[in-house]
Amino acid sequence: MARETKAQQRPGVEGDASPPVNLVQLCGRLAAAPIEQVLPSGDELVTFRLVVPRPTSRWRGKAGGRAVSVDTIDCSVWNAALRRKVVRWVPGEQIFVDGCLRRRFWRGPGGARSRYDVEVLKASRLRRTP
Repeated sequence: MARETKAQQRPGVEGDASPPVNLVQLCGRLAAAPIEQVLPSGDELVTFRLVVPRPTSRWRGKAGGRAVSVDTIDCSVWNAALRRKVVRWVPGEQIFVDGCLRRRFWRGPGGARSRYDVEVLKASRLRRTP
């Protein structure tokens, strides 16, 4: 059996030759209507927020005396065809998203800022609101 070189291994995982992966899959409820934006560069995007239930666990944290039971995740759509589809969604609908985790940087009045969001590559509506 051939021995793997250090370059073929993931850092900190001995014997694992799997390539690094940045894939995100989410299924959650649309928190509010998607927002269309035009950036100073002229690029267009649509942003929305998904509310995703957390799996119950004995390690679940507390926030202000209440159990934390959901995560709110920002998502952005850059693809024109997908943007046209997403802007028609209504708050409360169940959404499934495939994408990648991204860290965005920009300059604001207080200086450089950043945040993480999910760059949506595929998305579908699972259930419409009645």
